[in-house]
Amino acid sequence: MRIRFCLAALALVGGAGLTTLSAPAATAAACTDIDVVAARGTFEPGTLGLIVGDPVYSALQRKLTGKSLSSYKVNYPADLSLTSAAQGNSDLVNHVRSQASACPNQRFVLVGYSQGANVVDNSIGISSAGAVVGSPIVATIPAALEGKVAAVLLFGNPIRAIGKSVTGTYQSRTIDFCAKGDPICENGGGDVLAHLGYTANAGAAADFAAGKV
Repeated sequence: MRIRFCLAALALVGGAGLTTLSAPAATAAACTDIDVVAARGTFEPGTLGLIVGDPVYSALQRKLTGKSLSSYKVNYPADLSLTSAAQGNSDLVNHVRSQASACPNQRFVLVGYSQGANVVDNSIGISSAGAVVGSPIVATIPAALEGKVAAVLLFGNPIRAIGKSVTGTYQSRTIDFCAKGDPICENGGGDVLAHLGYTANAGAAADFAAGKV
């Protein structure tokens, strides 16, 4: 019940007048230094995601002043359907493949919030099956492209509530924020509003990414 309420609360954010805030335009296929690939949370409004993607992208623009940035909004439903995260997983991997082919010198920062964190988890080979709005892995970033992923920024990651985390190749390049009491990423968490507060971590996430690029 808490999880359903939390997801419903996130949906209500879109009706609270917040979508009028300016947001970065998502672009694809530009040969920039860094491509920020963002998977939004369930029902999350905004260009890359009002709560996480947009503020993180803005923070990266401020932090990485010597590099050119582009952004890509992962194309997936971000709803409660059983195949939603899998569709995002497929799209993210396809985008990275395509960009790496078109822009050999480009590197990637992967951003995932809530269900979007499941999308990113799957794409780097960590299954989100069994987590809230998770799915089995349907595609992974090829081993030959792993080095192009500079940083992985995760927020409210549902796999943490089932005792999992990012391990292996990407572990040292990953920062994974879970607010105290957030029931989506903390087993037994009871603070629904904690899941909606990750904008506060945008600066710390950008600092982490800056140290990896």
